[in-house]
Amino acid sequence: MLVLLTQDQVLSPGQVCCSCIFASQSGQPRWRDGHLACGRLKKQLSSDAAQQRCPMGFRVVNVPQ
Repeated sequence: MLVLLTQDQVLSPGQVCCSCIFASQSGQPRWRDGHLACGRLKKQLSSDAAQQRCPMGFRVVNVPQ
């Protein structure tokens, strides 16, 4: 499950990515092979979750379910 982080909020990609020009046609982040295609790796949080930065400045984390 992808989530976007701010300093004090956890947001769903549907709340943010639908207005991003880098998002897919369905308004979701472009996620390929475990990495954000439109972002860059920020830091590794654990062996399961990598924190990435999207072009709009949000931190994106894929939280294992």
